[in-house]
Amino acid sequence: MRNEAFELPEDLKEKLKKAKKLEWITIVYLSTVVILMYLVMGSSQAMKTAWLEDALSIIPAISFLIASRIYNRKPTQKFQYGFHRVFSIAFLTGSIALFGMGVFLLVDSTITLIKAEHPTIGTIVLFGKQIWMGWIMIAVLIYSSLPAMYLGYKKLPLAKKLHNKILYTDANAQKADYMTGFAAMAGILGLGMGWWWADASAALFISFSVLKDGYTNLKDAVQDLMDRKPVHIKDEKPDELVEKTERFVKSWEWVIDAKARFREEGQVYFGDVQVIAEPRIDLSQSIEEGLKKLQEFHWKIYDVTLMPVKEIKDYSEKQS
Repeated sequence: MRNEAFELPEDLKEKLKKAKKLEWITIVYLSTVVILMYLVMGSSQAMKTAWLEDALSIIPAISFLIASRIYNRKPTQKFQYGFHRVFSIAFLTGSIALFGMGVFLLVDSTITLIKAEHPTIGTIVLFGKQIWMGWIMIAVLIYSSLPAMYLGYKKLPLAKKLHNKILYTDANAQKADYMTGFAAMAGILGLGMGWWWADASAALFISFSVLKDGYTNLKDAVQDLMDRKPVHIKDEKPDELVEKTERFVKSWEWVIDAKARFREEGQVYFGDVQVIAEPRIDLSQSIEEGLKKLQEFHWKIYDVTLMPVKEIKDYSEKQS
């Protein structure tokens, strides 16, 4: 077990610093979006739904920044494995909030559609000219979509390099923000054409999108906390690092056979490696040297135990 504070490799420290900067920019930017959308949304259900979605999307950025200040603290007597799982907790918190809001928006939009409410979009006078509020709403929606897409694209490669799921989820959601914006725009234009149902239908589409993302993220967060074997952040394919580690241990002269098992603790992996050792070796010294090699093998392998065994135990890798 490691007792020192966790340090990322130098190149990843720079990426983490850049990710933090982008998240601060995101919070400031989304705060302006939420204020502007609140001021112009009127009685539009689509605008209300998009406003709530944007307000909720600040949570992952805040969670990431809080977690990034805690995760690398030195293990204590009370928390002997360190604080790496704070990223998993932040991911779970954001997922629950997203899923809950998705359910609320779905119910709210459905009720509005069933009631056949007929919202109206008025006009305002600017610089002596009468302007339909719908155009101002659309302008605000464009502002809420295009910069968010750019921020999402900038965060994605950083999230993959850092193996950070809450950052990846935040980036992916922002990258797809144009869908929310375009759906709300379609609803507003539909209202302008006299289609009363277009607004609530657009809100319903947005709520389905929020609910889907919330469910997917919640499922992943719960599975990670249940010690699922490590997977890529972009899909559920097993991380090849586990097999690479296993092959690396098998390449040692004193090892006859080996089997690795890891779980995700935020950005890093904890686990154990069973080894069948050659007879007539200094086992204690070999294990100490092996642990040093594993710690230097890859930055994700943070806490690992080498277990000498007579027979390799099957961890049911064939099960999903």
